[in-house]
Amino acid sequence: MYNNAEQIPADKATDNTDWEKLRSDFPILNQKVNAKDLIYFDNAASSQKPKQVVDAIEDYYFTSNANVHRGIHELSNRATSVYENARKRVSQYLKATSPKEIIFTRGTTESINLVAYSWGYDNLKKNDTICLTQMEHHSNIVPWQILSKRIGFKIEYVKVTDSGELDLNHFSQLIKNGVKFAGFTHVSNTLGSINPVKEMCQMASDEGVVTLVDGAQSAGHMPVNVAQLGCDFYAMSGQKACAPTGIGVLFGKTKLLDRMSPFQGGGEMITSVSFDKVEYNVPPHRFEAGTPNICGAAGLHAALDYLDSIGVDKISAHDSELCSYARELLSEIPGINIYGPNKSRGPVISFNINGVHSHDLVTFADTKGLALRSGHHCNQPLMERLGVSSTARASFYFYNTKEEIEAAFKILKTTSEFLRNA
Repeated sequence: MYNNAEQIPADKATDNTDWEKLRSDFPILNQKVNAKDLIYFDNAASSQKPKQVVDAIEDYYFTSNANVHRGIHELSNRATSVYENARKRVSQYLKATSPKEIIFTRGTTESINLVAYSWGYDNLKKNDTICLTQMEHHSNIVPWQILSKRIGFKIEYVKVTDSGELDLNHFSQLIKNGVKFAGFTHVSNTLGSINPVKEMCQMASDEGVVTLVDGAQSAGHMPVNVAQLGCDFYAMSGQKACAPTGIGVLFGKTKLLDRMSPFQGGGEMITSVSFDKVEYNVPPHRFEAGTPNICGAAGLHAALDYLDSIGVDKISAHDSELCSYARELLSEIPGINIYGPNKSRGPVISFNINGVHSHDLVTFADTKGLALRSGHHCNQPLMERLGVSSTARASFYFYNTKEEIEAAFKILKTTSEFLRNA
């Protein structure tokens, strides 16, 4: 588990972090919702933002707001520095070989779409086969289905075991059977499963298969080294890692990016345009048409600085401790079904309680100040595999506390008893 996911066990990490003090960096947590203290357990959808990130965005708008690259005046130069320094910072955070391998997008969804419509459109042919997994987010299914209808390639799905893990034997069979591309999530946003992506990337590489890792649920929760993982592409979202919404990243190996066609057309992604032809810019600019989200990049830079100041290895261990404690308490609720593996999991717990609809449970919990999520979590194929239509989901981050978990347990236990007897 820990070698593949680069997650560090709680008892192996030296941790003298004042986690309670860090909560003061997140003013939004210090409020009441429906006259109750807010307990925010919806971090898998979007994390909260520390003051340091908000300050960085404010500073950009107050001192450096201009468009990047195309100007020669001072504000444009400042904005360009903000933007390109953020690219360098992301490169360092992901341990990429060069900032040129970092493309800014709106989030994981756009990053995966970019790979599909640039690499996929250029390289996949009719009757080819790609493989995804049964636990993929819709963002790593729908773009490939759309492209498949246009081109005619086939999509196979790696099976999920009853314990909520990927069937690696099935994965091995698929990639040895002529698959051209494999896309898989690092951490399941429903099951919490931490997949052995390093091993999977090596297995795929041995067969000449191009790989994409969906890092939406991993990049802010555990150290990520794309060189060690061995993936060809890695996608992440800023908003799940303390950064603003609307900023994401695609890492791509230079040898692939250099040969890929543009994803969108417009300004910045060209070197010259005439009425008859266009010459494209080099990566990463080839894939960043138009005015980018400069303030989002500034916020992402600040967020990564903030996470590294804590220590992402410590965050990983602390997240794991919170999740284990929550699972232990929740398992005491009569009739509860918790999905996903007992171990090797990220800070996500999806569950249902017999006789209680997840929507009703989450709605009633909200009246007590507890923010959960209910639904299919953009995992409808996985829900079909699990034999359910929806689940309730609690997801944690380093600013959450055991006291919050204890309070949430009491709320959920009382709520489920009330709903079952209503």
